[in-house]
Amino acid sequence: MIIEQVREQMPLAKGPVVKILKQSDNYKMMVIGLKKGSVLKEHKTAVPARLIITEGHVTYNEHERAVDLKRDADFEIPVNVPHSLLALEDSICLLIQG
Repeated sequence: MIIEQVREQMPLAKGPVVKILKQSDNYKMMVIGLKKGSVLKEHKTAVPARLIITEGHVTYNEHERAVDLKRDADFEIPVNVPHSLLALEDSICLLIQG
């Protein structure tokens, strides 16, 4: 149901739609919904993280690197490295931290 809620909220959202799917003391799994053209602004992660694209197409951006990620791609996000996401299509991503 949470992924469906994200998908339903995306058309009216002014930015990313982020909801926690599951978490414990050791990890957190989030759903990130991005409309085409929207940006998840630059930020850092303090813990190991993996991004999984379940729908759509995004670009992961670091200082001097851009990685094209399409449906079913997964990507290890480096710790303490500033990064952002740009949606090239309406996209749903899972983020696993920890």
